[in-house]
Amino acid sequence: MNPGEQQRRFFLLGMGGFGISQMLPKGVAEDPARSGFALSLAEGEQLVHFRDHGRIVIKVGSATGSDNLAFGTQQVTIAAGIPIHRHLHMDEAFYVLEGSGVFILNDVRHSFEKGATIFIPRNSWHGFVNPDHELLLLWMMTPGGLDGFFRETCSPPGEPPKQLTKQQIREIALKYGTEFRD
Repeated sequence: MNPGEQQRRFFLLGMGGFGISQMLPKGVAEDPARSGFALSLAEGEQLVHFRDHGRIVIKVGSATGSDNLAFGTQQVTIAAGIPIHRHLHMDEAFYVLEGSGVFILNDVRHSFEKGATIFIPRNSWHGFVNPDHELLLLWMMTPGGLDGFFRETCSPPGEPPKQLTKQQIREIALKYGTEFRD
């Protein structure tokens, strides 16, 4: 192929690529919310849990441009625990930043302490018992959804708690693919 023919071919391929790119939906790179970010320890969406008034900080989730991952911390006050529940479509993992207690996975009890890693496959019944220590948990969920549940049921610091019935909480949970055991 001679140099003129090669230049013509590159030009046509480039123009064809440009034309196709204009027909495609706008890309992820053009969405500023999906360009990535770095947060300090104190940054993130702050909420107060409806049940035990522990602090929740959402670091990554649908509001920050991620539909595939939700990530944050949850403070669980002494003896509050987390009721038995399951996520129908999401895998979840915890890293225990502070505290100790018992983790229940499909009716099997596992003791844990600071530094433990806990993985919960989708559709597995699980919960936490912490009779003697406050917990600080780092949680991750994929795909996201837990962040939406927290937003709808919890309140920003300084605002009064949302007045939700147990049935309303269950309905909101189901909306986000979470089911509580009776």
